[in-house]
Amino acid sequence: MTATAPANVPKQSIHDHCRGEEAKFKWIESEKVGYDLGETAIQNWVRVHWTGYLRAKWLEHLQGKCFWIELDRGDFGLLEQQFQDQQDLIGPILDRLKCGQENLNIICWAKANSIPLEPVIGILEALDINSRRLVHRFDRL
Repeated sequence: MTATAPANVPKQSIHDHCRGEEAKFKWIESEKVGYDLGETAIQNWVRVHWTGYLRAKWLEHLQGKCFWIELDRGDFGLLEQQFQDQQDLIGPILDRLKCGQENLNIICWAKANSIPLEPVIGILEALDINSRRLVHRFDRL
C-alpha cells in the first residue's frame, strides 16, 4: 500500500526538522555555559533525544498528523485505517510507545493486566516498531 499525504497535511523531513531541534539545543546549552559548545552539544542532543524524537515523529506519521518523508509511505495514517474496532486497546499501547516502551514492555503490561495477548501482538506486529528506526547522521560515522 502506498499512501500519500492529503494536501492539508504537512510534509516534512525528519532530518531537516531535527537539525532545527539540534540548533536550539546547542544554543540553549551554549548560553548556559557562556560559550559555543559546537558539535559536542549536537552529539549530546543525539545521545539524549534522538530516539524519543524519532519515536514521536513516527507516531505522528502513523496517526496521519504529519507526513514525514523518510518514513514508510504505507505507514502514513495506518492508525486511522486499521484498529477501528480496537480503540480501547490502541490508545494505551500508543501511550506506552510515546513513553519509550518497547514491544516486550507492552506485552508484559498486557499480561500483568490480564489483557488478551493475541490482539496486542497483532497491533505490535502491524506497527512493526523494530523495523521503523532511522539512523541519525552521526551514527553513520
